[in-house]
Amino acid sequence: MRRIAGIVLAVLLIGGVVVAIVAGRSNGDKGTATKTVRAVIGSEKAEFFADPDVVKALAAKGYTVKAETSGSWAMEGLDLKGYDLALPSSQAPARELAAKYGVTGTLPRPFYSPLVVVAHKNAAEVLAGNGLATLDEAHRGTLKMAAYLDAARADRTWQQLKGAKKYGELTGTVYLSSTDPETSNSGALYLAAASYVENGGKVVAGAAEVDRTAPLLHRLVSVQGAQQSGSDAVFRDFVSGAGNPLVVVYESQVASLLARGEQPEDLVVLYPDTTVNSDHTAVPLTEDGKAVAELLSSEPALRKLEVRHGFRPQGEAAGFASDITYLKQELTGVHQAAVPTSEVLHELARRARGQGGDST
Repeated sequence: MRRIAGIVLAVLLIGGVVVAIVAGRSNGDKGTATKTVRAVIGSEKAEFFADPDVVKALAAKGYTVKAETSGSWAMEGLDLKGYDLALPSSQAPARELAAKYGVTGTLPRPFYSPLVVVAHKNAAEVLAGNGLATLDEAHRGTLKMAAYLDAARADRTWQQLKGAKKYGELTGTVYLSSTDPETSNSGALYLAAASYVENGGKVVAGAAEVDRTAPLLHRLVSVQGAQQSGSDAVFRDFVSGAGNPLVVVYESQVASLLARGEQPEDLVVLYPDTTVNSDHTAVPLTEDGKAVAELLSSEPALRKLEVRHGFRPQGEAAGFASDITYLKQELTGVHQAAVPTSEVLHELARRARGQGGDST
């Protein structure tokens, strides 16, 4: 039998980091010498690296990956001495890490995933009935970002939406649950998309535009109360039926769920008509880390496994999302917003959390 190292939950001091031994060798690979690569990764990639087929594909190229998960923005606060690779969920935190550790050259971006909103079916139907969304399949549709932000600005409640009264679980303010934008990439990218729409379809680029968009961003975050530091836990809570009926997650998390054979009847995937891609970006800290990053970008077996786990390999759209009941194979009708610079996005996150400036 294969002996695969499991994910060991251990909360550390910074950013809710969870230690996860996610890739090792099976008994059948004892004769294969592999180099161990220590990596810190976004939590949404833990299942990918724990997949026995991923373990086998990496071992065939001479590598074992031993990883820890962290919020992507929290990685900057970690001491990565002794690590070989950092793999946050977007370019902005990756650039910060590259500057901190003197990594030069182009940073590999092996795969990406757009932000989506997962909704319980009743909630999605009410949104559609009130002009906040459209549904083109029973389990798939589009969230109208401008209309949603107008509703958020007005503190719209479910009780004010027609058709909601028959669903007892739909009460209180209508809002999207997201992760902490100061530590988690998905939460920060949600603010990037919202600020882009609020700024008239332009990326926020200076103090005046931060001041203009910060009040709405603060409203989007403050209504949520306590936020989690990683998208993996948020998605698990949603699937289990806990928490808010509208949650911001990565498309890859839904695709991975479907790939395991699960097809929740109560799940609807809403693609925001303005969203952002999470470009998973590698920061090689050693030559071994660089080699693994390059394998993730170019090795055919690994690229097929990336699709299995719901990631879209760079430069390859064909074959993604065979189950189009829930997911789009092509991202048609979805506008990709530009992401602010790391400095601006940090400031937007601070202001959204009520720190500095006047976000009231």
